[in-house]
Amino acid sequence: MLSYRSSLDVSRELAQAVARLLSAHRVRVGTRRGRRALGCFAQAVLLLRFMRQRAAVADLARDNAVSLKTAYRYLHEALDVLAAEAPELPEVVAKAVTRRTEHLLLDGTLIESDRVHDPGGQKDRWYSGKHRHHGGLVQVVTDPDGRPLWVSPVEPGSTHDLTAARVHALPALYRASRNGVPTLADKAYTGAGVGIRVPIRRPRGRQVLDAPTQGWNSYVNSARVFVEHGIAHLKSRWRALQRVSLCPWRISVIVATALVLSQIENRY
Repeated sequence: MLSYRSSLDVSRELAQAVARLLSAHRVRVGTRRGRRALGCFAQAVLLLRFMRQRAAVADLARDNAVSLKTAYRYLHEALDVLAAEAPELPEVVAKAVTRRTEHLLLDGTLIESDRVHDPGGQKDRWYSGKHRHHGGLVQVVTDPDGRPLWVSPVEPGSTHDLTAARVHALPALYRASRNGVPTLADKAYTGAGVGIRVPIRRPRGRQVLDAPTQGWNSYVNSARVFVEHGIAHLKSRWRALQRVSLCPWRISVIVATALVLSQIENRY
């Protein structure tokens, strides 16, 4: 066997912050000292390798000299601990209102998955006809500069953006609008309700939009660019989001973990 040294392009401060969260979790569940195969820092590195490099769990098990079952257990535990730190949307809305944020941005993104087994027998509901791939749909809310503030639980890939938003996002965003913080979104959210501002569709036939309406559409589309940049950065920074090989329902905690890791990095 050939051995070699490698590096992980994340800061030590980030790994230590994750290790502290894992240590606090072990205290809460009453883990006794010396009863774990890996310490908190080693478990944090295992998680970061999965998130940053999309490392295979078999490789994580081999490199840490633990069984495959143990590696999966440590990975899922770390994902759950980090995902629990993700902010709730009402909290995000309250902060936006307090800071008098100009607006929020909303968009959906598909997290591709290569595991589509569905115990309910509805295998095709994870298939997105829009993206022509299996995966899970996640709603993302960012600030005007495109910094992700909140991510929703996953819905099967065949779910429409507006349907997912009605379940997970719109009730809180309506409250933001009532307090002077509207939400900008794309045409997929047409009909979402008051306070969710979208471009106006061109009428059928040969009719064209008037100049003020074209100006409004230009404004919304130019502002919305930042939410797309924010989602793209989240996916490129945490490569585990580019394709998930775990159960597709676990996309919820993986995306929430990516959000928390990004927010921790921003603090440093």
